[in-house]
Amino acid sequence: MNKRDLIIYRIITGLFSALVVMGASQYFFNHEVVRGMFEGIEYPTYLIYPLGVAKFLGLIAIWLNISKTIKEWAYAGYVFNFILAISAHLNVNDGEFMPAVVALVCVVASYIYDRKVYPRH
Repeated sequence: MNKRDLIIYRIITGLFSALVVMGASQYFFNHEVVRGMFEGIEYPTYLIYPLGVAKFLGLIAIWLNISKTIKEWAYAGYVFNFILAISAHLNVNDGEFMPAVVALVCVVASYIYDRKVYPRH
């Protein structure tokens, strides 16, 4: 393991985690605004709480590194989530897609450095 790669991994994953925590915490603490946003992009509002919980569980899976398989699924879930978010915002043309683009770039970079720091055999 390269120490430089580990530092880069932790910085990128920390930034990504901060973005996820800030966004997902809104699902619980600013529910009405999130509900309006979900309705605006035509997503079902019953997904708000399960998606918020899943986002926090995904971070736990990534940081604790207990199971490589669960960690892979967590990364995949975030990629799908951010691609769908970008698509939804582009479809309704509300101009709010950039946070999802930044998060997607961060999660992909985190995954790349995760593979360097914790190689799978």
